[in-house]
Amino acid sequence: MKISFSDSIPADARLVAHIVDKGKLPVRLESALAEGAGVARFKGRAGQTFEGFVEREGKLVRVALSGAGDPSSAERLHHCEKAGAALAAKYLVSGEEMIVLDLGESGLSAQETASVLLGLALRSWRYDIYRTKLKDEQKVSLVSATIVGAADGAQDAWATAQAVAEGVAFTRELVTEPANKIYPESFVERCQQRFEGTGAELTVLDEADMEKLGMGALLGVGQGSERPSRMLAIRWNGGNAGQAPTAFVGKGVTFDTGGISLKPPAGMEDMKWDMGGAGAVAGAMLALVKRKAKANVVGVVGLVENMPDGKAQRPGDVVTSMSGQTIEVINTDAEGRLVLCDALHWTQQTFKPCAIIDLATLTGAMIISLGHEHGGLFANDDELADKLLAAGKSTGDKLWRQPLSPAYDKLIDSPIADMKNVGPRFAGSITAAQFLQRYIEKGTPWAHLDIAGMVWADKPGHSWDKGATGFGVRVLDRYIADVVEN
Repeated sequence: MKISFSDSIPADARLVAHIVDKGKLPVRLESALAEGAGVARFKGRAGQTFEGFVEREGKLVRVALSGAGDPSSAERLHHCEKAGAALAAKYLVSGEEMIVLDLGESGLSAQETASVLLGLALRSWRYDIYRTKLKDEQKVSLVSATIVGAADGAQDAWATAQAVAEGVAFTRELVTEPANKIYPESFVERCQQRFEGTGAELTVLDEADMEKLGMGALLGVGQGSERPSRMLAIRWNGGNAGQAPTAFVGKGVTFDTGGISLKPPAGMEDMKWDMGGAGAVAGAMLALVKRKAKANVVGVVGLVENMPDGKAQRPGDVVTSMSGQTIEVINTDAEGRLVLCDALHWTQQTFKPCAIIDLATLTGAMIISLGHEHGGLFANDDELADKLLAAGKSTGDKLWRQPLSPAYDKLIDSPIADMKNVGPRFAGSITAAQFLQRYIEKGTPWAHLDIAGMVWADKPGHSWDKGATGFGVRVLDRYIADVVEN
């Protein structure tokens, strides 16, 4: 959606919206609209909407009210975001092409205005390129928003938020695309196109490069696919020269059949989004690059396709990871940790990061544990964990901390190798995190985000429609803004 700022309401405006605090209507609102809002029990609760029609200067104008809740609420910015998102949801396919946000009486600060616009932009995202038979009333019509009466500094605040919106949109695009469009090579190509001219440095490892480095764990996952595996690093040096970067590492299984440990057919189409961690890393890096973050950050994604070919690895195989540790592959459907372990080790060896945050749609057990309300957080460092929890709470990418301990670690010991890639039935998300922790160098703060329940939604949320949510981008961006840049 194109968003612009203006000093006055355009003469051709047909849809004018107001952001309304709880219990407070605009003074200049026509009496018929004010009375109608009362009859409709519009109270200005966060995300609540009302519309009516009035005649202004001889033209029929559609007027919308969207609630931002209590202005003193600790959730104020989140409520402002919901107000903007509610307008997008209501008018995206309404036939209206432009919405005017009249903020003259809203009292919104620059940051609150940016939150409204972020909600508007996020909720208006759609990916219809493969849909050829949409009826007119199903097609997106709303393509622009004009902002009138914004507070001083609102445009600058929006410029920062807009970069985040672009990052979320990129993640949603990658996650939404089918596996015949996004596979390891094309994921890399799409990132190369999107980051061209931004100042970011991209490094790509092919299978020969990874074989020389000894990445037997990652390569073992992809050996049953005709699509060659890749490793991609996106580096942004916006901080002080020589300062160690913060590293994001993402699982990029572009399609996961389970390999020889084949998944049931029902629902397997969902496994196109098993690269949601890699998608989040790419989107977060785009957001940071677009807003010229004053931080050194590197995003690394391991990209494979897990297929049950005659060349695919078998249950019981033993592979050697880049770190030299050996892994007995008990279940080929526990492949994400095999991808991540080599990506984590290579990241530490190559970039010497000050902290590592990995993201992965790693375990179905996490969905059993937390449903679709929180991503799981595992960490070897309390300060890092607390800062990520705070970033998640403030952005809405909510996280919930899970335990790590030696008692769980023993569950993945193997009788013939250094470790197994799965433990027993119980505590599956924890043993997966314990597996990854074995690849973290001593003294390196590390957090693992298991986002299996969060990257795809079966029903609309406050800032997304059904489908890809873009989860992870905002929490990473906020972490960098709050911790690294300050």
